[in-house]
Amino acid sequence: MSAKDDLLVGFELHAEDNIRAALSAGVDVHRPIDGKLPIEILIEMYTRSPRFAGCLRVLLDAGASLNDPALEAVLLDDAAQLRAALDGDSEGLHRRRSLRSAYTSLEDASLLHVAAEYNSLDCARFLLASGVDADVRAGTDDEGLGGQTPLFHTVNSNQNHSRPAMELLVEYGANLVIRLKGLVWGTGFEWETVVYDVSPISYAQCGLYFQFHRPEAQVYSNLRYLMEKRHGVVPKTRNVPNKYLRDDRVFPPRT
Repeated sequence: MSAKDDLLVGFELHAEDNIRAALSAGVDVHRPIDGKLPIEILIEMYTRSPRFAGCLRVLLDAGASLNDPALEAVLLDDAAQLRAALDGDSEGLHRRRSLRSAYTSLEDASLLHVAAEYNSLDCARFLLASGVDADVRAGTDDEGLGGQTPLFHTVNSNQNHSRPAMELLVEYGANLVIRLKGLVWGTGFEWETVVYDVSPISYAQCGLYFQFHRPEAQVYSNLRYLMEKRHGVVPKTRNVPNKYLRDDRVFPPRT
């Protein structure tokens, strides 16, 4: 395995040792790989886990940078660093950022959207306590798609990693009935999907789409939580989507 391959495996598995080994073998954090800097590849990668911040720290310690201390702090979930980065920068708290994301778009997004996407709970609490609206809207594209609140980033996350952020936002009064014209999931990736006329609850249910590849147990758990918060009832799990079409020899059950 080449050093570059070791680095990419480290990104995919959130394995710090692989990343360190690749850097020791000569991978340069300042040299693009297929047109992207290594730090950009790590951030856009589809894996979500508590090990992400450690992997990012390895790259930053090796000299990588996003040239945005507040954004780096949110991705590291370092509230003290975020507070220091925003000290004396009254506009920085609300400044928009754009990141490529394997899932819900982070174009023209607030720091709270980023915190929700990566489950940066300490930074999310700091941002909310500092006056960022739990329902701050992201930008929209030329077709009017987007405009999502941070909650949309949490309702069907990879490995349900952002479930704690979902509950935090709901505790802060996040709107469960807001509807968007549409939302692009996986912009620029082969699994790109446009979901029209979407709410947080319907977007949670989109986790059942085959290309979203979310375990059904997690999807239904999130739906039960959101439905109870919205309607005061816990719905029964009435079916397994497309069960009548499933042939386990061709489409093994998702786990």
